[in-house]
Amino acid sequence: MGVHPASDTDGTGFDALYGLELSECSDELARGFVAVRDELRQSGGVVHGGVYGAIAEALAVRGTAASVAAVGKLAVGLANQTTVLHPIAQGKIHATATRRHRGRTTWVWEVEMADDRGLLCVASRVTVSVRDP
Repeated sequence: MGVHPASDTDGTGFDALYGLELSECSDELARGFVAVRDELRQSGGVVHGGVYGAIAEALAVRGTAASVAAVGKLAVGLANQTTVLHPIAQGKIHATATRRHRGRTTWVWEVEMADDRGLLCVASRVTVSVRDP
């Protein structure tokens, strides 16, 4: 887990490396997608589990930061539990993060990822720490 500085939102950070595209981001809901390509697949031909974890954390941290950055706080990934229900091998990974808890020092998000058919493929719970810079 880590701090998501401004560089992650300007197309030069880790999220840009694996191809995260945001379509919506607020302190209640964040959505995005990643196009599957060879570099994201493991040897079996399906998307590597680490990609799903990265997507989940990015959406949760960015959603938290949408609120806390305005008061000078940082959003930092604290815990990420990701379960792959059905692997994705092609198309896009469509992700939606929904805030479940908004505390003073921690936020909790549920993240669901689906394939192009809309099948739920990945379920994640991400806890984000709210910290001083």
